[in-house]
Amino acid sequence: MAAKILVVDDEPSIVRLVKTTLEARGYAVIEAHDGIEALSEAKMYKPDLILLDIMMPHMDGREARKQLLEDDRTKNIPVIHLSAVGDFESQLKAVSDGITGYITKPFTPSDLAQQVADMLDPKKREQVMKEHGRKEDKLRAIVDIMHRDKK
Repeated sequence: MAAKILVVDDEPSIVRLVKTTLEARGYAVIEAHDGIEALSEAKMYKPDLILLDIMMPHMDGREARKQLLEDDRTKNIPVIHLSAVGDFESQLKAVSDGITGYITKPFTPSDLAQQVADMLDPKKREQVMKEHGRKEDKLRAIVDIMHRDKK
């Protein structure tokens, strides 16, 4: 059975790119266009992975992620944030909030497909989770240095 992936983005062109990329690799793709719709689709379809934009109308990706974590039906679904915001502080916030992946727009279809495949493979996912802590430490150090330079 194909892995189900929920793609959440308010930009139709991004949804099309992600859907085309992932369906070509055999995944079943479910679409949502804001955080409210994402919550509903996640509860209904119980996807194996969620690709979640941060900046969206009605409910942003951070609030949607928070609500996903509060619901027993959705709290264990891994989430990769998609974001046009690539600054280190935003990435640190996402990683600190338990986001397992972070893809900055624009991205290449091959990079997207690789992150999705890694997150869905139990062995590679374990490695991703180990690197998650190291990434948080590196981002925290970068942000600390940036703040020191501003003083």
